Amino acid sequence: MRFHPNQELALTGSGDQTAHIWGAHVSPLSQNVVKSHSSGEDDIDGSEKEDVVDDMCDQIQEVSTLRTPTMELSGHMGVVVAADWMAEGSQVITASWDRSAILFDAETGEQIITLTGHDQELTDVRAHPTQRLAVTSSKDTTFRLFDMRDPNLLVNVFQGHSQPVTSAVFAGSENVVSGSDDRTVKVWDLKNMRSPIATIRTDSSVNRLAVSGSHNCIAIPHDNRHIRLYDIHGNRIGRLPRSNRQVCCDNYCVTIFR
Repeated sequence: MRFHPNQELALTGSGDQTAHIWGAHVSPLSQNVVKSHSSGEDDIDGSEKEDVVDDMCDQIQEVSTLRTPTMELSGHMGVVVAADWMAEGSQVITASWDRSAILFDAETGEQIITLTGHDQELTDVRAHPTQRLAVTSSKDTTFRLFDMRDPNLLVNVFQGHSQPVTSAVFAGSENVVSGSDDRTVKVWDLKNMRSPIATIRTDSSVNRLAVSGSHNCIAIPHDNRHIRLYDIHGNRIGRLPRSNRQVCCDNYCVTIFR
């Protein structure tokens, strides 16, 4: 699921072989509840803590359920495993187990182009935040960079992992960070695809990863429920520990990191 860069829209991909665009107005938690909880649970006595939890539960339960999408995007012959908005927000790119990615017009739902070349199922797709570029990851141990700025559609293949690439994410304007089942995360320079500029070795397969847009901080979740943080050069800079605070209301849970 991905939110539109500047509109109240959400994009989802599904096992039913389609992607959907939804109108998604998000109402934030009230400032007094956020302020009360951000001060730390140790500063709140028993009665106040119960009031905070009750307020959060009330607001969580007020969330509406979206049942009718504004647009359905169809064309894949397999599970749509990932989808993302292109930089300007007027187009959508999807990735599927049918080994292809499709670029759609977000306003009409029409297919613009089908991107092929991978030998096995796709696992992820990410669009560049400002340029008409997209990267697709695949079980074939590669990820591909599609440059749609050129009328001829330039394609570059990144090789370097020994097992399926589970995710590839843009880091700034010049780098891509890729994660794999081979227990490594690699940082690549878009201008030099022959070898990574940094390699991070992990204790387990890398399921997903995220990169902070402002600081290029790489976050890697691990099977032991920790999230390790690295800089763009592969140096470890910290970790997010397992949370010891969780608020649950019926079937809803909110995890609080302190």
